[in-house]
Amino acid sequence: MRQGAVAGTNGRGLARGLRRAALLAAAFSLAGCQTVDSILAPFGVSGPPAGSPGFVRGFLGGVAAEDPAAALAARSVLSAGGTAVDAAVAAGFTMAVTLPSRVGLGGGGACLVFDPAKGATEAVLFLPGARSGVPAGADRPAAVPMLARGLFALHTRKPGRPFEELMAPAEQLARFGTEVSRGLAADLAAVSGPLFADPGARAVFAGPDGRPLQAGQRLLQPELAGTLGQLRIAGVGDLHQGALARRLAEVSRFAGGNLTFEELRASLPSVTQPLILPARGGDQIAFLPPPADGGLAAAAGFTALQAGLGLEEAAARGLAAVGAWRERGGDPRAYLTAENLPQGGGLGPLPASAGLTVFDRTGTAVSCAFTLDNLFGTGRMAPGMGFLLGAAPGIGGVQPPLLSAAIAFNPNIRAFRLAVASSGQQTAPISTAGPAALHLLRNLAPAEALEQGRPEPGRTQMGVCLNYLPGYPDRCSALTDPRGTGVALGAVD
Repeated sequence: MRQGAVAGTNGRGLARGLRRAALLAAAFSLAGCQTVDSILAPFGVSGPPAGSPGFVRGFLGGVAAEDPAAALAARSVLSAGGTAVDAAVAAGFTMAVTLPSRVGLGGGGACLVFDPAKGATEAVLFLPGARSGVPAGADRPAAVPMLARGLFALHTRKPGRPFEELMAPAEQLARFGTEVSRGLAADLAAVSGPLFADPGARAVFAGPDGRPLQAGQRLLQPELAGTLGQLRIAGVGDLHQGALARRLAEVSRFAGGNLTFEELRASLPSVTQPLILPARGGDQIAFLPPPADGGLAAAAGFTALQAGLGLEEAAARGLAAVGAWRERGGDPRAYLTAENLPQGGGLGPLPASAGLTVFDRTGTAVSCAFTLDNLFGTGRMAPGMGFLLGAAPGIGGVQPPLLSAAIAFNPNIRAFRLAVASSGQQTAPISTAGPAALHLLRNLAPAEALEQGRPEPGRTQMGVCLNYLPGYPDRCSALTDPRGTGVALGAVD
């Protein structure tokens, strides 16, 4: 009898345990995305706190970036409950550590942000600042640094997590080290000769044998970690109107960049309207506006593809539109369909860049392109500060890059459809317009559109929701160019 009572009690306990497990399984299988706390709260169990990876379970969103560590940083932010904007900020700072050949505190970039609450897209522009002329005594004029201030401006569009929290992963990677990626190793191999003429750059990017660091080797940047830590504590304004700004103005003279405190203080990012074109079925597609004129080239290329032209003709059309706008100025929209544009654009060699796209579970999406206005910028470190100075555009042979990114959305239902960002110098614009047009206008599957829509050396990052977001998270995916060295991560934890 005693054994039977015990057996009955254990049986009831087992049944309760099975019911509890079934309820948990059902909770985790719910469509959409929930926080762990909201799922487990009825059972008296708590999960990771907000701000910690694992706070959100289920559908997170997706990210595609030209650097693996940046993609991981963005995904961790999404998992911690951050927005797509938060994730893009974390990824941008991370690339300044892990892909400093193309992204850095000494450079800048441009981003598009789609907010489903507004049903609209905005452009945040923070290109490396031009100089009014060649500074006296400067042999490598530096661009005014804009990355940190630009990422702060981006964060204001749709913040979810504290800004300083988003900087911390990059600071840790710089302080404790990170593996050299294949992309950074390839860039180092291409320009290590002239780059290592600078003692600061050689100390960071050369191994003990004096050769360029190889993929998989450890990259330590303690001085950059110190600068990032100061920005995290004092705010990014310190690099423009505080102690860091005065220090940068002083040390930039030793690197031949000759920045001034007045220039640092006066340089501000801007939030403006993108170039918006109709796509199909009520969709619209937004491109970066000038002075991020790779967006103009991509918009002109998209217009040409919409009119039935081939990819090569559309690419030429985009470059011609930019060449004419840089020469004549005026309303950039006038160049989308203008006749008798100069062929080839006359742009000459163009700087390297890097792309990033990210979307979150709510349908907020960000698409960015970053640059130092040259591979490794001026090739010289800001002494004691740990970052390369960007090259001043419009001086000598340095031309502004064709920063190219786009976001497709439907304003009627306030939903995200597609995000694209590309690199590849002259081919960056068509590498944005081509995959977007082939997918949106000609119904090619995302992977097929990416494969067919970008010529060499273009590299494309994409985020796609076939049936929009919010709405159908199971139809969303992130894609990175298989020819590149990036990573795409999505969409379910």
